[in-house]
Amino acid sequence: MKELFRKIFKKIGDEILTIPNMLSIVRILLIPVIVYYYCVKHDNVGTLVLVIISTLTDVADGFIARTFNMVTDFGKFIDPVADKATQLAVFACLVTRFHLVLLPFLVLLVKEIGSLLLRLYVYKKTELVEGAKWHGKVSTGIVIFLVVFHLGWNDIPSALSLGIILFSTAFMLFSGTLYTIEAFKMLKNGKK
Repeated sequence: MKELFRKIFKKIGDEILTIPNMLSIVRILLIPVIVYYYCVKHDNVGTLVLVIISTLTDVADGFIARTFNMVTDFGKFIDPVADKATQLAVFACLVTRFHLVLLPFLVLLVKEIGSLLLRLYVYKKTELVEGAKWHGKVSTGIVIFLVVFHLGWNDIPSALSLGIILFSTAFMLFSGTLYTIEAFKMLKNGKK
């Protein structure tokens, strides 16, 4: 395990100072600000603006990384961490008002802990880092849709809220299943 962390930290030192990676770090730093706006200031509009800014930095870091050949293993790791940490924080905020958001919160939490452990295991065995896939991006988009509707629509009808929550949860489970299958293929083949 010590050797695994040494390799990870060496890669981090080699790869961290890129614009896309710094944008991912900015997203992580925005999380406490988002929580503050929602939980302390009770400012749904301000929270929504911060979530949109976070989303735009996510889009920008992916675009910059691909366009300017700045894709790094650290970026493949930190980008989803920033995404999921933001999603979990916003879900935790929304649970205070929309109790059924606890369902996608718990699914996301379990999925991401399992995914992190599996990614570390795959890296230890193959030194490969799985990048984002289409279904992960769609899942993130659906979660953002859920968040925007629940932050921006104060009197969202309960049936619509429930439908969005259930659809989001189901797609997260689908995406998690596909990532797990891909990780086991990487372990079997030793390559992407």
